Amino acid sequence: MALKLSNLPMYERPYEKLELYGAEKLSNAELLAIIIESGTKEETSINLAQKVLALGDSFKDNQLRFLQNISLEELQKIKGIGKVKSIRIKSTFEIAKRLASPIKDEIILNSTKDVADFFMEELRYEKREIVKVVILNTKNKIIKIENISLGGTNYAMIEPKDVLSGAVKVGANKIILIHNHPSGNPTPSMEDYQVTKRIELCAEMLGIKLIDHVVIGDGTFQSALKGSK
Repeated sequence: MALKLSNLPMYERPYEKLELYGAEKLSNAELLAIIIESGTKEETSINLAQKVLALGDSFKDNQLRFLQNISLEELQKIKGIGKVKSIRIKSTFEIAKRLASPIKDEIILNSTKDVADFFMEELRYEKREIVKVVILNTKNKIIKIENISLGGTNYAMIEPKDVLSGAVKVGANKIILIHNHPSGNPTPSMEDYQVTKRIELCAEMLGIKLIDHVVIGDGTFQSALKGSK
């Protein structure tokens, strides 16, 4: 029979604590224990939650955000975290990730900060470079977001034809280019500046304006267009 949280003192039971005092009063381990739901014969769900959180050390991250990137297989290495519990954890943190992102239909991107705010939580923790293009209408409202390239830890292929084809298909005349730096440092590289200029020139020939090229870091951002060399 699994150890039960009901055997713990009232002040140590996460379900009762949340009901009495509110979710904000619970520790990360207690919140995660509620998601895990049940323990094993040897350990309570809180013990299992603490072991899951300890995996953050290998991600050099002692916060919860590593759970957005951790794999099911890595979670299942913990004895007592099987397929169902690992899927429950991943789905919960995917919901949290999506809630942190604004709804595109309500967003108008007028500045570099607007772009960074929109994509920051999606891209800041990615381990590989991801390139996206945002296609805008005349009022800078999002028409479509396209994934252009998935690269390595320090590079991604950005070809003008891939960036511009979506805008050409829908007859849009404004785009924004975005990519992340997995290092966390958003300073554009010389290659970033060069590809920005190349895409800007190609876009101009097609009657499309490149509004910005935003590089996302870990909580920071820079423009490779407005600060281009």
